[in-house]
Amino acid sequence: MDRRNCKTVMVGKVPVGGNNPISVQSMLNVPAHDIAGNVEQAKRLQACGCDIIRTAVPDMEAVALVAALKEAVTVPIVADIHFDYRLALESAAAGADKIRINPGNIGEESRVKAVADDCRRRGIPIRIGVNSGSLEKEILAKYGHPTPEAMRDSVLYHASLLEKYDFTDIILSIKSSDVPTMIRAYELTAEACEYPLHLGVTEAGTERMGVLKSAVGIGSLLTRGIGDTIRVSLTAAPEKEVTAGIDLLTAAGLRNDRPRLVSCPTCGRTAIDLIGIAGQVEERLQSVQKPITVAVMGCIVNGPGEAREADIGIAGGKGKVAIFRKGEVLRTVDEADAVEELMKEVRQL
Repeated sequence: MDRRNCKTVMVGKVPVGGNNPISVQSMLNVPAHDIAGNVEQAKRLQACGCDIIRTAVPDMEAVALVAALKEAVTVPIVADIHFDYRLALESAAAGADKIRINPGNIGEESRVKAVADDCRRRGIPIRIGVNSGSLEKEILAKYGHPTPEAMRDSVLYHASLLEKYDFTDIILSIKSSDVPTMIRAYELTAEACEYPLHLGVTEAGTERMGVLKSAVGIGSLLTRGIGDTIRVSLTAAPEKEVTAGIDLLTAAGLRNDRPRLVSCPTCGRTAIDLIGIAGQVEERLQSVQKPITVAVMGCIVNGPGEAREADIGIAGGKGKVAIFRKGEVLRTVDEADAVEELMKEVRQL
């Protein structure tokens, strides 16, 4: 698919925008002053494939966390700042790869200039994050409520405060918990500027509904070439956000370094524990980094035919499972051995 034309901004060693791969982000949720806990969580996020990690920096004491994270992981670190521009300056000095701040919320213009000048000197980009609950009074008065147009105007206003001081290494996010509002806000912003866009549905909810809302909101934009980096925001462990983000990109055809699982919905012909087997296979494939298609089918009659394009797959019989490759049956094994025998084939691909 054709990607939206936008500039490229470097977040540490990760390029965001242009035709570069879409990166997956998450945010640490351990209390900011628990440095050891945050470091361990960051290591887990890096291990499960997170491309960019954000951390809250609520006060000066928490700035030490930025330096600790930089020593512990190789993933770029984003310092999340609200209101106090001094925290942005200190986080930049501590090694942050990106600053998340809204220029309109940090006070007089001299403070905005100080942050812009310091980030320019250090080569650190700034992400501006606007959501439906943080719009300026003047913009709300104009539109009456947080419309997509209001959100676009707000994020462009914040960007203009940095542009005034010749700072343009900017990434924008325009989030809403309402999916149609979020989609339209990103569409309008994509038309109005050439900055990279960080996609997300804010306050999306628990894992079940959060993944669904993110798939609709983020996915619909990505399939039309809009979006350069994503976060699937969940009321769940950050590792779940990363897994969901990677899965979303894979489902949209935008990430080809992970397996794609194909499994049938079961029917009256199913004679094995297909649901249980499919769940085990899905879990085992999480650690595989190969661009392959794996099929788990319930019926030996239709399985190999329906999943003919799969690189490897299984189809159930009565207590037995046929293992097939590209539609051709290789051998038959007992149902109890199905998952392990399938994974043996996956490892050999």
